[in-house]
Amino acid sequence: MIILGIDPGFDKMGCAVLNKTNNKDELVYSTCITTSRKDNYEKRLLTLGEKLKKIISKYKPNVVVVEKLFFTTNQKTAIRVAEARGVVLYVAALSNIPIIEFTPLEIKMALTGYGRADKGQVKKMVQIILKDAQMPKTDDEIDAIAAALACPVKRPPHLSTPR
Repeated sequence: MIILGIDPGFDKMGCAVLNKTNNKDELVYSTCITTSRKDNYEKRLLTLGEKLKKIISKYKPNVVVVEKLFFTTNQKTAIRVAEARGVVLYVAALSNIPIIEFTPLEIKMALTGYGRADKGQVKKMVQIILKDAQMPKTDDEIDAIAAALACPVKRPPHLSTPR
């Protein structure tokens, strides 16, 4: 199964493509899509969508796993991230790819067994699971990989949520 994991963001969006089988998880590709702060808001959303479409077209994932938002104190940032997340959901739906959503707590629980694990613990588990894979440089990519790793192989493709 080819899984596209997404860590949604407006300035930076982590993307990771995993080939996941019952016995092995292989990192095929990861990147951090960035948008230019010089561009207007609509152009930045368009950039996210266009780059995501290219990734989907090239790797043809069977499912998209996207991290759900948790609310922060900065409402302006939360709204922009929510809108960027909307672009992800739109592009996946447009490509007719099932969507699975996990909260950060669910992703951490799936990887570490502890829902309050810190970034360092999540990164360590990603390294352990992927063994010899070249580790990405950004936290956004690592979070996208973690989201993809949290996806069980045998999940029915018609489900859009983990429960």
